[in-house]
Amino acid sequence: MLDREGPVPVYKQIAEIIREQIDHGDLTLGDAVPSEAELEAEYGIARMTARRVARELREQGLVYTVQGEGTFVGQPGTPRSAERTPIYHQIAADISARIRKGELQTNKPIPSEKSLMRQYGVAKATVRQAVALLRTQGWTFTVAYRGTYVSPRDEWPSD
Repeated sequence: MLDREGPVPVYKQIAEIIREQIDHGDLTLGDAVPSEAELEAEYGIARMTARRVARELREQGLVYTVQGEGTFVGQPGTPRSAERTPIYHQIAADISARIRKGELQTNKPIPSEKSLMRQYGVAKATVRQAVALLRTQGWTFTVAYRGTYVSPRDEWPSD
């Protein structure tokens, strides 16, 4: 239980909870720690407070962060657990599934960066990684100053 009125800042209390999970083996080397969005939802905190949690854990030498993928237990270079797919891959997979189902139509725009940022609770850089992956895979194409659109069906990757 967090003491929101006490002398210890909330971000330090949450960092201590995660440190205890690491010490007790609930989180092991290479495991992902909860994302900023997960911390916001679980503890009812602001995004900036969630960022401070990750920074505190990094300063303690317990975790490292990979931009667009998350924060992981251990030092940089520690092999990551295979069970967690980078969030930008998850976003790209969601969008490609919507394209396959026909929810997003050929030659029509995909949702905007801002709407994807809100929907997934991620930074602009993460959304851009997802869109770049979709483009590389052939699901979308981008027109400068216009946006990103669903590619013609014959350009989609084969399953």
